[in-house]
Amino acid sequence: MASRLSDGVYVRDTVQITPKLMVVGPFGVGKTTLIGAVSEIEPLRTEELMTQNGAATDDLSGVPDKRSTTVALDFGRLTLADDLVLYLFGTPGQQRFTHIWEDLSRGAYGALVLADSRYLDQSFEALSLVEKSALPYIVALNAFPDTPDYPEAELREALDLDPGTPLVTCDARDRQSAKTALVTLVKHLYAGHQESS
Repeated sequence: MASRLSDGVYVRDTVQITPKLMVVGPFGVGKTTLIGAVSEIEPLRTEELMTQNGAATDDLSGVPDKRSTTVALDFGRLTLADDLVLYLFGTPGQQRFTHIWEDLSRGAYGALVLADSRYLDQSFEALSLVEKSALPYIVALNAFPDTPDYPEAELREALDLDPGTPLVTCDARDRQSAKTALVTLVKHLYAGHQESS
């Protein structure tokens, strides 16, 4: 067993599976929050204060109190079992950072696309990037306090999801809720691997 496991620095010697997973979505949807909620290590964050220069491109609809933004990546780690550890890479949500998204997605097994049902159209770019990269994914709707309650069929149609793509709801602030969404992604990836074997 690793000597410093108790403080969350090292992974267990029994770990054999370490998938790289992406946490993607539009600006302000809660990617940094989700990784911070589930990570068992101090998450790496590359947040900078927002400036007037970004005011023309950073839409603060739904997140008027947002004062900082991810400019490179977020990174966290989550142990799901003695032999399974997830490495989570969160991407910036603005279009001007697409090149970073493309670099970070190399070697990824799949993606959790975090969406806001108040502004579903803002998720289309992230969905396009994931599909263009041929990454298997699920969609997790982050539950904001004023999130409207739409029927799942309407949400799936609005997002143009394939019938086999899981759609879940989570609270990115809540560790268990965010972890459940990631477990859904892992199960989806496993099922896809079994089908292709």
